[in-house]
Amino acid sequence: MNAIYKIIGDDGKEYGPATAEQIRQWVAEGRVEHRTPIFADGAKDWNFAGLLPEFAGLFAAPGTPPTIAPPKPGSSAAGQPPRTNSFATTGLICGILSLPFCWCCGGFPFNVLGLIFSIIALCQINESPQLYEGRNLARAGIILAAISLMIFLVLLASNHAHFYFNNRRF
Repeated sequence: MNAIYKIIGDDGKEYGPATAEQIRQWVAEGRVEHRTPIFADGAKDWNFAGLLPEFAGLFAAPGTPPTIAPPKPGSSAAGQPPRTNSFATTGLICGILSLPFCWCCGGFPFNVLGLIFSIIALCQINESPQLYEGRNLARAGIILAAISLMIFLVLLASNHAHFYFNNRRF
């Protein structure tokens, strides 16, 4: 009886069921590498294709054990979901805090920090979308911080500016 396999491709999707012959063909086509996660029916856990005896010879010279390459910097492990960017979360929190504080101190420093953290988050998410999520959190942080700044500018232009200039002695 032939074993049936499943693999996780570079795109993080699961492929299979496939026979050993199909896996060999995928290796020849370059679709499966020695570090490609593979699951054989009856196995307890996922393994790397290069570590299974039936495929190890396809990746290394005879007598040489296959090497497992560490993930490249900036790449996500196969099947691992992206995590929420912490700058996006921090930017949103600062944006939220800037609104109640805009009435007493212009929202400072929360609106400025909210803008900075949210912009950093968007840059990181755009650079590595496979690692990070939270684009909407960062956008909300930018919007809330900008609203706080706008409220501050309106208050400054109306009440605060009038009060400041009327009570100043030249």
